[in-house]
Amino acid sequence: MSVGVSTSTPLLPASDTDVVTSAFSLVDYVVFALLLVLSLAIGLYHAFRGWGQHTVGQLLMADRKMGCLPVALSLLATFQSAVAILGVPSEIYRFGTQYWFLGCCYFLGLVIPAHVFIPVFYRLHLTSAYEYLELRFNKAVRICGTVTFIFQMVIYMGVVLYAPSLALNAVTGFDLWLSVLTLGIVCTIYTALGGLKAVIWTDVFQTLVMFLGQLVVIIVGSTRVGGLGNAWEVASQHGRISGIELNPDPFVRHTFWTLAFGGVFMMLSLYGVNQAQVQRYLSSRTEKAAILSCYAVFPCQQVVLCMSCLIGLVMFAYYQKYPMSTQQAQAAPDQFVLYFVMDLLKGLPGLPGLFVACLFSGSLSTISSAFNSLATVTMEDLIRPWFPQFSEVQAIMLSRILAFGYGLLCLGMAYISSQMGPVLQAALSIFGMVGGPLLGLFCLGMFFPCANPPGAIVGLLAGLVMAFWIGIGSIVTKMAFGVAPSPSNISSFSLPSNLTTVAMTTLMPSTTRSRPTGLQRFYSLSYLWYSAHNSTTVIVVGLIVSWLTGGMRGRTLNPRTISPVFSRLVDLLPLSCQKRFHCKSYSQDLSVDTPAFPEKMSNGMLKNSRDKEAMAVPEEGSAHQGSSPTFILQETSL
Repeated sequence: MSVGVSTSTPLLPASDTDVVTSAFSLVDYVVFALLLVLSLAIGLYHAFRGWGQHTVGQLLMADRKMGCLPVALSLLATFQSAVAILGVPSEIYRFGTQYWFLGCCYFLGLVIPAHVFIPVFYRLHLTSAYEYLELRFNKAVRICGTVTFIFQMVIYMGVVLYAPSLALNAVTGFDLWLSVLTLGIVCTIYTALGGLKAVIWTDVFQTLVMFLGQLVVIIVGSTRVGGLGNAWEVASQHGRISGIELNPDPFVRHTFWTLAFGGVFMMLSLYGVNQAQVQRYLSSRTEKAAILSCYAVFPCQQVVLCMSCLIGLVMFAYYQKYPMSTQQAQAAPDQFVLYFVMDLLKGLPGLPGLFVACLFSGSLSTISSAFNSLATVTMEDLIRPWFPQFSEVQAIMLSRILAFGYGLLCLGMAYISSQMGPVLQAALSIFGMVGGPLLGLFCLGMFFPCANPPGAIVGLLAGLVMAFWIGIGSIVTKMAFGVAPSPSNISSFSLPSNLTTVAMTTLMPSTTRSRPTGLQRFYSLSYLWYSAHNSTTVIVVGLIVSWLTGGMRGRTLNPRTISPVFSRLVDLLPLSCQKRFHCKSYSQDLSVDTPAFPEKMSNGMLKNSRDKEAMAVPEEGSAHQGSSPTFILQETSL
């Protein structure tokens, strides 16, 4: 996702900086209102269907009966927010098509979660991803992970609500706080009452609206500039069609290696361990459906990326033919797309409203996912372990109250965002700083059986310190040394196409007149390598501390918490090295059929027979008689 927030072009309220250039017609307001009404109707339908018979599992996990396609579209919508719709075309317009190579990372970024993370999470029958941390380490690590995630999302969700509304207000005159309040209230109602199932089905509807809105802009825009072929030709003549930049320097903002491989770690922090996505995997009917939904996201993401890039190219060709006004040229980058759409679609009643509906669909899908995931982790990780005596009715009521509470908190954070001024960039950046360390924490647990709880906690803290050091250091350095923008290659603060990196680009310093050295150069590390750098810090520090504190000696290791891929990797090592990983002892532990969550069974959390079977019966074809210890580790059922 991208919000083109730049220090050289600060994002300010329209009342202070901009003159309204376009107004909505009645038809546009009707189209926009239909989005809100239909989203609310879908949510309320699932809320009142079977009212009084809902369980916590239905509210938080959609009763674990969702199909592959709705889960896939919801996975896509969760991190395809309004900032992506605004930011990616702006990135292409300003810097060319180099960003398009980010699509190269999507395949690995989805295959790895499908075959590394999903099998572990699904077979453990989790509700919160952070339950894994207690099973692998202890309760303290679980709480650390949960609190980190809550901090990350609370900081972010107000900004993702406020920033698009601010840009819309600046360009169209659409009332700022009316849009913020409307979005926040509608989203809070259907998320709190309808739960995850309502969120997933509204995501499906909102994804279709996003596709339709962007498609309209491409079709109308291409006809105005003489077709997509002509738009490509114009962009090529002006140097906006980028070749493959093979520079391996990690301090260059966008290269093929940065986008294709640094982006993989960014994707893993989203689609591998983020609660909003894990919760959707776990709502699938079967593990196979969860994996298929992950695969189904890949072509959808490619289509979304292509559409956003094409809008950027069409916008560039359009403004070569019809030059920007002075006001538009001086606008913040995240406003370019809105100015373009209002110029392009004026005189076509209903189409500007459709694009605004597309924009706000992105906000609704992201914010509703944040509310739902925050309510889930708060309930499952911070409340239920300490108050297991809650009845089903009490737990449902508390879950809904939590969702409402986070909705109100989101509105409060949106107001705080409006008062932050330049500090808004730091708030955005905090979100991206946390994704990498959390990825490192889960990888430490799944791939390194020797890692212990002290190592996990110290590693997570080291990763967060490193992330904040680089992130805040880059902002401070940028402010201290100033920015000297150049017309063709200054770095903007466009936020790439996913939630974890939303803020990461805001950390990137613009190109200066002199090449940075020392710490300044360190602070100019490309934002796409942040997840890789910070997750590696967690793993390295975690392993060192684990070794110094005796590893897992004297502690019990649950073999189900080790990734199935680990055993396959160990099989490739020499026999002497395999013994160091104690593969045999892990496989022997697996022969004992013990439930992963006996306390959940005793507390009645597994209500239906399918849930109980999932804990005790292997999937068809998953048990292999006479398997080696490696395959027992990989295929043991829960």
